[in-house]
Amino acid sequence: MGRYTGRERRQRALYRLTCRRGALCFLPRLGSRLYRLGREKTAARDQAAMQMAAEALADMDVTVVEARVRNVSDDQVTAEFTLRAKTGAQTAVEVTV
Repeated sequence: MGRYTGRERRQRALYRLTCRRGALCFLPRLGSRLYRLGREKTAARDQAAMQMAAEALADMDVTVVEARVRNVSDDQVTAEFTLRAKTGAQTAVEVTV
């Protein structure tokens, strides 16, 4: 993808992380599988979130540096990600699924 400002990069990342992968039949690879995080064992959620986010953001110019997952309720979790652009700039994003 092209070069983005920090704000544009953050917005694009949030869209890709919150959209369910496969939900758009004309763009089946768009989105993430983060909605499945609740099914993961608590101890494995951070690593699973890193992998799912990396998959969702694979065609962007960002790397997932860190992921932290915490329970919000019995059926909801919040994932916090630190992303690094190729320029070196870092940004934090938070997604509740």
